[in-house]
Amino acid sequence: MFADVILPVPLDGLFTYSVPQQLAEQARVGVRVHVPFGRGKTYVGIVARIHDQAPEGYQVKDILHVLDAEPILLDTQLRLWRWIADYYMSPIGDVYKAALPAGLKAEDGYRPKTETCLRLTLQFQNERAQHVAIDMLQRAPKQQKAFIDFLYLSGMGSRKEEGGSLTRDELLNEGHTLQTVNALVKRGLLETYEQEVGRLNYGGEPHLDSIKPLSEAQQDAYNQILMGFLRKPVTLLHGVTSSGKTEIYIHLIRRALEQHQQVLYLLPEIALTVQIMQRLQRVFGNRLGIYHSKYSDAERVEIWQKQLSGHPYDVILGARSAVFLPFQHLGLVIIDEEHETSYKQQDPAPRYHARSVAIMLASFFRGRGGAGGRGSEDAPRILLGTATPSAESWHNAETGKYALVTLRQRYQGIELPEIQVVDTKDLQHRKMMRGPFSPLLLAKTRDALERGEQAILFQNRRGYAPMLECKQCGWVPRCQHCDVSLTFHRSLNQLTCHYCGYTYQVPQECPACGCKELLTRGYGTEKIEDQVRDIFPEARIARMDLDTTRTRGAYERLIDDFSTGRTNLLIGTQMISKGLDFDRVSVVGILNADTMLNYPDFRAFEHAFMMMAQVSGRAGRKGKRGLVILQTKSPDHPVIRQVVGNDYAAFFRSLMAERRQFGYPPFTRLITVLLKHRDDALVAAAALELGSRLRQWFGARVLGPDKPAVAKVKSLAIRKLVLKLEPGLPMADVRRYLLAGRRQLLADKRYNAIQVYFDVDPL
Repeated sequence: MFADVILPVPLDGLFTYSVPQQLAEQARVGVRVHVPFGRGKTYVGIVARIHDQAPEGYQVKDILHVLDAEPILLDTQLRLWRWIADYYMSPIGDVYKAALPAGLKAEDGYRPKTETCLRLTLQFQNERAQHVAIDMLQRAPKQQKAFIDFLYLSGMGSRKEEGGSLTRDELLNEGHTLQTVNALVKRGLLETYEQEVGRLNYGGEPHLDSIKPLSEAQQDAYNQILMGFLRKPVTLLHGVTSSGKTEIYIHLIRRALEQHQQVLYLLPEIALTVQIMQRLQRVFGNRLGIYHSKYSDAERVEIWQKQLSGHPYDVILGARSAVFLPFQHLGLVIIDEEHETSYKQQDPAPRYHARSVAIMLASFFRGRGGAGGRGSEDAPRILLGTATPSAESWHNAETGKYALVTLRQRYQGIELPEIQVVDTKDLQHRKMMRGPFSPLLLAKTRDALERGEQAILFQNRRGYAPMLECKQCGWVPRCQHCDVSLTFHRSLNQLTCHYCGYTYQVPQECPACGCKELLTRGYGTEKIEDQVRDIFPEARIARMDLDTTRTRGAYERLIDDFSTGRTNLLIGTQMISKGLDFDRVSVVGILNADTMLNYPDFRAFEHAFMMMAQVSGRAGRKGKRGLVILQTKSPDHPVIRQVVGNDYAAFFRSLMAERRQFGYPPFTRLITVLLKHRDDALVAAAALELGSRLRQWFGARVLGPDKPAVAKVKSLAIRKLVLKLEPGLPMADVRRYLLAGRRQLLADKRYNAIQVYFDVDPL
């Protein structure tokens, strides 16, 4: 008996082991096994196949242990892993590493979280002995008070029954010291023991009857979505900002639960899960589970195990990694803000897109006759929701691959915000700008704050300044490991590389000419915050960017403070653009639209339009129309005009015409081939060699090689090739040729140390 095992190593294929007789009954597809690998190493792998075909040509090693009584990987998940490995041309071991929480990959396994508890020792578990103990402690009043508090808090003082326990922290929270508690233990009155703590989120009882009724426009969209689900597996909901898409999702989730189905609700940002979690918990209570990377590994292991149990969460809310969780009865997948690039994993492999993976996951349930054995008409359905659909999704809806539902009306009839464009080039010429702020933006922000309303300022760069520059010779500090200038963070007084994370001390003088005057160039959110504090000293200011949201509770604190009005002016990067719902925001300022429009990428206009439209949508949520001040040096740019008019249809028509003319997605498929090595000359030669090989098969479809915009990261020089593939090409052949080209290149001893990997459908 043999087992093909998935190992968490970046090597293609599965690894075959023999199954010892004593493990034959335990070894099943989907269980974890402890196996030897290489010289003296062992790994935790997952059984992907059991068979009786002995491999030829090498000695097969035995499985050492089987770690699970039941599979931790379901059949649909295993199929999904194989599809991801195949489609994204990534070793299945990399899929394993991305999908499983670390606690399920470790040899010592998952260690339950415990807390120290206190209980009475055996001889003091009766009322008479407790009175004796209290008298005995009269000369130690602190210990006596702690003992009495223990009896009361553990229920002993009220119920007068044997037993009773309390966590040590609960007793310490009453003002007692650890020294006092330890003294009671030393006297033999109390004893400590460790008790396992569940980390899962207990949201209380569900209140499905508390769901708000839908407005007429929402109800019409809801009905259209259900009709769409009858026709197509995927429906695109194009609803303007503040149209109440989340409320429609809640009604759809309730319908799925009534049909005994599970729901996966994906969001692109952890910041969004914080806000929507509170809304969903009020309705679905303990039927809702949360899963994202800010949760500890042990918490993610517990959720994984709960999903395999007989009482799984019915609704999972999470970021992209939640798509890997085990679902037994999946019926509905909601992908909110489907246009967001955060759904695409960049590094490390597999470089998957959660939207595509979720659609395939649902199809695998259909492939087995629907979730839980249901018919195909009840198989999982996917809803893509957004105010600004991605080019690919809109194209799929227009060509009939997806059903399309449009919701044009904001909830409670609130108007879309007025967008006023400010020509900063003209204002700078007339010396009317105050740093990055126009007079109009400052005036409208001041008016809003004085009325007790809130404002948001959007600047898509973090740090204090994107670069320092010598006033005399123009020298700019750059990262030693990456081909980029360093960002100045004034609060830390350091220079940071935003590509590799390396930090440097701020130089006291220019190393090139000795000049002591180094100037900051450009504006990051930290500098914006500093200047805003000077201009509006009375404002209660918060900043939301990667620097202020590193800790687990940071998102909750920032969002809660702004939602409740403890802060009234929020400065942020793209994090603030993603569907956050605030009631009192009347003014939004987009400080510099040009940085988005002028990025050297064919998707730049698409991303710029989406970002500006989404940020604008934060204004005017309830009771009145909001105002957006859009600052740009190019007020006549077509994309600016389309944002002002909220004219997605016109934007999409011009975008598609350009994409069709130049052969870009959705009219072609892109695959980027990236080569990395410390030696720039070597990687350049390898890229030329690989490009030549690929052209033998793909001809003019191969573009490059060339240097990317950032040509060195983490001391590795980079070259890239791009394949532009027309529809209809058999992807199995494309993959075979690409993998063969890489294999042939790496077989050359000159190039065998070069990293070569693929990014399918890059963003």
